[in-house]
Amino acid sequence: MSASNEMRLAFSARSENEAFARITVAAFVSQLDPTMEELNDLKTVVSEAVTNAIIHGYDSDPAGMVTIEASIVGDTVSLVIKDSGNGIEDLELARQPLFTSKPELERSGMGFTIMENFMDGFEVISEPGNGTSIAMTKRIESKKALFN
Repeated sequence: MSASNEMRLAFSARSENEAFARITVAAFVSQLDPTMEELNDLKTVVSEAVTNAIIHGYDSDPAGMVTIEASIVGDTVSLVIKDSGNGIEDLELARQPLFTSKPELERSGMGFTIMENFMDGFEVISEPGNGTSIAMTKRIESKKALFN
């Protein structure tokens, strides 16, 4: 029988909350005893998704809210990071490596590429004017995860 656990977090779309989100997800996932590489991958994707929500979803307007839903089923972590901001006009273009809609902010345009490469599953759903939802999964291959 697989153990399961879940958490939900909502916070203001402020850049200083990006670290809070990253650390909170890392603490939640630590129950599976991930490797440092797995933990760093998860922290990186949370950072990328939250930063995208703040900068692109809300144009750095702290009045917006970002939510993170995380669950663990057996050895797999699922994350859904959402905003209800601007949405993405051209999702196919936005997913191209090095594309950025805010070159004046010196953004690298690698967020989606990083998320997709660091996770086992990756999906973006976005509608202009109605926000963006990023769903990701990663299997944790630790001893503790294998026995749950």
